[in-house]
Amino acid sequence: MMKVCISGLGRAGSQIAKYLLACDRVDLVSGICSPTSTKAGRDLGEIIGCRAAGVPVYPSDRIESCIFNTRPDLILDFSNAAAALKNAETFFSLNVRVVMGTTGFSKAEEAELYALADRFGAGLIYAPNITRGVSTMMLLTELASRILTGYDVEIIEMHHKRKVDIPSGTASKLADRLRESLPVGERHDVPVSSVRAGGIVGCHKVMLVGENDMIEISHQSFSRNAFAEGALFAAEFIQDKTGIFEMKDAMNLDGILMDYLNQSSDNPAAPLRLGVNAPGKGSFRHEPRRAAPQDRLRHPADRAVPERDGHGKHRGRAKAFKVAAGRKAAAARWS
Repeated sequence: MMKVCISGLGRAGSQIAKYLLACDRVDLVSGICSPTSTKAGRDLGEIIGCRAAGVPVYPSDRIESCIFNTRPDLILDFSNAAAALKNAETFFSLNVRVVMGTTGFSKAEEAELYALADRFGAGLIYAPNITRGVSTMMLLTELASRILTGYDVEIIEMHHKRKVDIPSGTASKLADRLRESLPVGERHDVPVSSVRAGGIVGCHKVMLVGENDMIEISHQSFSRNAFAEGALFAAEFIQDKTGIFEMKDAMNLDGILMDYLNQSSDNPAAPLRLGVNAPGKGSFRHEPRRAAPQDRLRHPADRAVPERDGHGKHRGRAKAFKVAAGRKAAAARWS
């Protein structure tokens, strides 16, 4: 069973911890909080209002002790941008995979996170909003924006009044993808409106507005368990991989889209077989968005030499080039 440590015990992190303690698919072995938090040294089960679970909580200035004492296979990070970036370097150096659900990173900080993962040959999923529903929404939004050329696009995001980052990481990513989907000469910033009120868990709306009609694509989280379900899904995907991924990779969205295009063009009358396990030439489910040395084991004492081909190159790098070529072909089919 996969051993998991959760870093960041705020509202989202605590709810995810509660979800994982009740889950029989993973073993929650430890938690990490800020050095000044009163949660350090306590039992995680008691902190989140459950009975004692035998899960210790370490301050973030003792990450090495946490890793070597509890031996997690993977970190779920739901802390804050400054702490997450600092801690990520330690996690990667100790060869522990990371699911990064923390929001609020600047573009420069995102680039630094990717550079750290590349340098250490780490396994990373970076997802500002880790719910599968949001990842699906992003794909649908990109497709709609390419189909409905000339429509005005607006994003509205709503969260609870204690959420600090404005706009949300999800809204920023949506805006970036929508901008990139426009023709080069027509790219412009997509307006984002933010609401911080009450206890809203999370809501994102994309409006594509024409002169005579409008399409609205929206996603709403009813519970923070949506984040927990997404985090568990991402963890099970990345547990045996190295490279840099997003939730769209874990969900095989590129492969699903290519299967759709292949089936609809080859045999329009055939029923479509969609899903993360659907067969087809377009499956990228096990390919990283960036190549990293392969077959690295979980802890420094157990590291193995990455497998190389006959030309002395990492196999993972050649595979990444092949994946990139396939994605370009897929994009050309529906752009």
